[in-house]
Amino acid sequence: MTSAPDRYLSSEESADVEAALLSSSEKFLTRLTISSQRLLQVIAKDNQVAVEALTHRQIIQWFENDSKVKRERGNDAGSLKW
Repeated sequence: MTSAPDRYLSSEESADVEAALLSSSEKFLTRLTISSQRLLQVIAKDNQVAVEALTHRQIIQWFENDSKVKRERGNDAGSLKW
């Protein structure tokens, strides 16, 4: 697995979302969508495919692999940092 970015939402992106004329729930969904896009790019790179070519099975497998790494080596070893 490649190393995921330290943050899935930059400070600038977060500020732009906060300034948007959206409700709180819409802002949450917007942040989630932006960070999901970034995560999908990482998953696609790890699978050596375009984001558009990712399948749900590849995404599930990526999460399973990341979870396995955390279980075996500790929470700091995985790509995702919660």
